[in-house]
This record gives sequence, structure tokens and C-alpha cells, in this order.
Amino acid sequence: MAVITMSTTVSTSFFLSTSCKPKPFIVHPLKQHLPLLKPFKCLRHRSTSVKPNPVISCSALATSELVVPSKLEQLAAEFRPLREPRERVKRLLDFAAAMAPMAESGRVDSNRVMGCTSRVWVEVGIDEEGKVRVAADSDSDITRGFCACLVWVLDGSKPDEVMNVSTDDLVGLNVGLPGGSGRSRVNTWHNVLVSMQKRTKQLMAQREGKFPFEPFPSLVITSDGVFPKGSYAEAQAKYLFPNESKVDELVKLLKEKNIGVVAHFYMDPEVQGILTAAQKQWPHIHISDSLVMADTAVKMAKAGCQFITVLGVDFMSENVRAILDQAGFSEVGVYRMSNEQIGCSLADAAATPTYMEYLSAASMSTSLHVIYINTKLETKAFAHELVPTITCTSSNVVQTILQAFAQVPDLSIWYGPDSYMGANIKELFQQMAKMTDEEIAAIHPEHSQDSIRQLLPRLHYFVDGTCIVHHLFGHEVVENIKEMYCDAFLTAHLEVPGEMFSLAMEAKRRGMGVVGSTKNILDFIQDRVQEALDRNINDHLQFVLGTESGMVTSIVATVRSLLESSSEKAKVTVEIVFPVSSDSISKTSSGVQSAKVGDIILPVVPGIASGEGCSIHGGCASCPYMKMNSLSSLLKVCCNLPDEENTLSAYKAERFKLQTPNGKSVADVGCEPILHMRNFQATKKLPEILVNQILHPRQSRR
Repeated sequence: MAVITMSTTVSTSFFLSTSCKPKPFIVHPLKQHLPLLKPFKCLRHRSTSVKPNPVISCSALATSELVVPSKLEQLAAEFRPLREPRERVKRLLDFAAAMAPMAESGRVDSNRVMGCTSRVWVEVGIDEEGKVRVAADSDSDITRGFCACLVWVLDGSKPDEVMNVSTDDLVGLNVGLPGGSGRSRVNTWHNVLVSMQKRTKQLMAQREGKFPFEPFPSLVITSDGVFPKGSYAEAQAKYLFPNESKVDELVKLLKEKNIGVVAHFYMDPEVQGILTAAQKQWPHIHISDSLVMADTAVKMAKAGCQFITVLGVDFMSENVRAILDQAGFSEVGVYRMSNEQIGCSLADAAATPTYMEYLSAASMSTSLHVIYINTKLETKAFAHELVPTITCTSSNVVQTILQAFAQVPDLSIWYGPDSYMGANIKELFQQMAKMTDEEIAAIHPEHSQDSIRQLLPRLHYFVDGTCIVHHLFGHEVVENIKEMYCDAFLTAHLEVPGEMFSLAMEAKRRGMGVVGSTKNILDFIQDRVQEALDRNINDHLQFVLGTESGMVTSIVATVRSLLESSSEKAKVTVEIVFPVSSDSISKTSSGVQSAKVGDIILPVVPGIASGEGCSIHGGCASCPYMKMNSLSSLLKVCCNLPDEENTLSAYKAERFKLQTPNGKSVADVGCEPILHMRNFQATKKLPEILVNQILHPRQSRR
């Protein structure tokens, strides 16, 4: 008998290759450790309070005749009566001791399961009868017990039976161990299952002659350097090692003219590379989310900066200008990076009559308008005069809504303008409605299952606003992730479409994903890398970047800092995967000059097809508006400051002189929702003035 075996977690040596070609499938003879389980010994328990459950007999454990659902039920019956954690641990240790050890040839890095606290190895094969054969092992006895249960359930089953097992089916086994280690143990259980299913699916595709997906481009980060795989990753990597002369040129200008620089995470990688290097010589450079950009600009002004250059879209420059004015720094000049409009599809969607019509329904009831910070100041001002408004970020929107409902129970929430984020927020609350009161209280202490169910029908969101970048995470991209990266760490911004969001949410539930803001994503990656370093064992971590690719500069800088500062001897590598559609990247033309980066030869930027790769199938998550913030523009603005000859008039972020329909200053009214949010961030409550506006809207408008 022979089996087809495979491992989908590729070894470190493969990751350091610049080739994107997948490893070939290999047919091996049936290994000696299959069949995978020795006949289980009858389980004996020292405790007299819990009698052995006779449902799982020695013969039942030794055979594969039962179908998967029956096996799951038998395991559930085995563990369900064990109320004490110690008894469940004892039973898992019995299972671990009874499982045949995996051969040393299987305990290799290419068979490792990601996301497990301990080391876990998995192998999957399909025998000549078309049955799935699985083997697993771990250096932790408890985790080995989990593996033994899964091996017994799945080994010898049909492929469709293996694929139909859900992580929810494991809940009934009652093997989650409470306390500090409980969640990580359950996560291990889930991750091993997902890894087995991924390998089974790919083996079946091979048997059916289906061509596997091409891997996404990625960057592999080690303590020795950064290694790109694929032309898109090569383009990103090129600028991680900026030209020193350009860095020195920029720093000299910033120091001479006392200029501060605030830039968004989604900046072009060339500019981010230069700015990241320049930060070491000039402290008044900051790369962050849009809200923090304005806060940092105020700090720079307090430190003596006479000018602030803003690398972002126009509403970010508007916010910086308005917040500086509010803080008393009206004399500090604020400059954009283009003499043309630097737009934003999301902000533009809210600056329309359609959006105001959406809010008109809100003005008829006790309502709060929660508006995404990534909108124009004019939109915030006009909306606030129509409906009491508070701004939010992707990292605080959920807490803002929960707190608002806690303070005003009969409230209706109107969120906008991002349609994807609105739908995802609603999905989050629908999932919360299925949690226990204790789990909900851990998220917000004033809420329960009942209150979450009450707020759901009163939560509304705008349906006609999308960011063109996050819209790129389409069907092809999602299918590729399901096929090749379901066992990797998945990250997703709250703004991505529902399919991508759902994948990341499922991964989050088993400790393998994060959904939130760009900072949430960066913090998640940083924490997982630090955990791997603390374990002090060789490890490879793979993260799918479900947001704009410009974030990679900050990610690489953070990860390299952790790897280089670690005193541990274990080798940890980190792979950042770019979910890029296959028809979004154009080939590098022949005869193009190559560039040397460290010891690596890279082609010049490969070029993205169809305007930054914005295909309907999903693209490179690269914002064309952000790319208007070029290095040449930054140098031009800095060279011409102070603008004595008025050559930068089109680049200057002017103060708002417009008035609202009620005759008030757009700048003053537009800043108020931002100040409400700052108050909320400081106190964790809506400010009294906003609550009064909600309860007495007509009076507040007057």
C-alpha cells in the first residue's frame, strides 16, 4: 500500500529562496508510524469519584470503522462527565501515552503547525483506497493528547468527512482547560484541525489534477535581513534599504528649516523607507494612523517646528490644520504634497447629498451619528448640525457604539460612511449576541446578551461608501487564502469586504488572527513575534496582510528590531504575505536595469497593471491617491520653505473660511465631533455636552 503525503508549511530553506514556485507533490511509501495509533489500553483512573466511561472501549479506539460524527460523539461522551480540569488533563495524558510516536523524519520544521504554544507536527497522506491517513505529535504531553484525539477521529476517514469537521464540533468535547492556559490549548486543538484539513484539501486537488494556486508574493524577515519572494515583494523590499544620500538630503532640509513631517501608514514604500531612516537623525518625523498625525503635529509645533508637511490625502491635511488652530498654533504652516487634489474615495462618498439624505432619517429620532475619522472636516460640520456627531477610528468604533448605547439606552446609531466597516461592525455585534453574559461583560461591563440584542435593530450604516483599496480584497484573493493560507495568521482591517473579514474573524476566534485598525494589526504581529522569541525554539510565523501594503515598512522595522535585539539563540523567521490578485501584476519588461540591495539583486519596480492593480478580482491593496505623496514632492516643498515667493500656494492647507447652513464656522463645528472623541478616549464615556445634544437636539442646534 502507498500513500500520497504532503506538508504545506514549507521549511526555512524554502522561505529564503526568491522563487515563488510551489514545491512539487511527492509520493512516498506508507511510513512505519501508520497506522497511527497503537491499540489504546483500557483507561484506568485513580479517582473513585469519576468512573471510566464505557462508551469508548479498547476495541473502539483501535478501529477506524466508525464514521467521523460517531467518533466525535464518542469522544464527547468520554470527556463530558469529567467536570474537574485535573480529570480532563489525566484523560488527555492517557490518550497521549497510547498514541504511537511520530517517526523523527516527520518531526521537521516543514510539518510544524503555526500558532501553537508548544511545537506540533502534522503529516497527512491519502492511501490507495482514497482514505485520509494522518499523523501528529507534540513536545507537550497535553497537546499530544489533543493530537491523539484528532488522529483517532480523522485517520482512515474519507476526505469529505475530514473537511466537514468544524471547530465548533470540538466544543462539545469539553476539553478546553480553564485558567491561563485554557485558551491557548483550545487554539492548538483548532489549529491542528485546520492544518490537517488544508493538507487534505490540497492532496485531493492533486489527485483530481487541479492546478494549485500560485503563492502570493511575500517578504521573509530574519535577523540577517529581508528576503523577497515575487516581483511585487521585490518592489516593496527595494525601498526598505533607502539611498543614504537621499536620507541625508532630506534630514539637512528638515533641520535647517525646522520642518516636521507627519505621514500615514499607507504611504508609498519608497517614501516610508526614507522617512524611517531619517527618523534616526531628526525626531520630528512620525508615521501613524490619520488621527495620531494631527496629535503629533501639535507636539511638533510645541517643540518649535515652524512648518508641518503632511503626507496623506487632503482630509488629513485639513484635520492637521484645524487641530493646530484649535491648539493655538495658527502661525505654523501646513503643507500638502501636491498642487492637485489628493482625494479619497471613502471621504468623497460622505461629501454627497446622498449621505446627508441618509442622515435625515436620523434627525427624526434620538440618534447619534458615528462618523469615521477619515472624512472631510466640512462633512463632519454639516453632519453635526443635522445629527449629534462623534468621530471614531477603526480601533475605537466598537467601544464608542457600546458606550453610547450604555449611556442612552433608547438610542439609534447611524454609522458612516464606510459600508464594509458598517457591515462588519453589525456582524461583530451579531456574534456578540451569541456570547455568554460573562464574555460580553469582558468586552464592555455594562452590556449583556439582552442589551446587545436590543441594540442590533437600532444600529444603521451607510451602504454606498467604500475605500477603493479595501475593495480589492475580492473573491479570487479570498479563495487563495482559504486554499493556501488558512493555517497562517490572518490580519484584516475593519474596512475590508465581508468575506475577508469573516476569514480573519474565524482565525481570531482560535488565536490566529486580528481584526481592527492598522495599529491593532501592527501590535498583533509584534506580540506574536515576541511570544515566539520568548519560547526560544526555531519557528516560522506567516502573516497575511489584509490591509494596504504600505504598512509593510512599519511592520518590517518593528519585526527586525525585535529579532535583532533578541538574545535568544533560536532562529525565528517572519513572513509577511501580500494578497495580490494574479491579474494585478504586470511582468518586468526585458532589459530593465537591476538594483543591488544588500546581497540581493532586485529588478526595478515591476509595475502594476491597470492603474495600481485595481482589478475587480482583488488587487495589490495600494492606494493611488497616497502615491501622489512622492519623495520629489516632499523635497520640493521643503526646499521652497519658507514660501516667500508664494510658489507653494497650491500646496498649502488653508483654513476653512466656509460657514455651515446655520452660519457657523466649518472649522469650529467640524472639530467638535473630533473633540467629543478625544473626551471619550480620555474618560471612556461620552461627554455630557454630547449626551445633551442627543437628548435635546433642537435646543443644541439653536
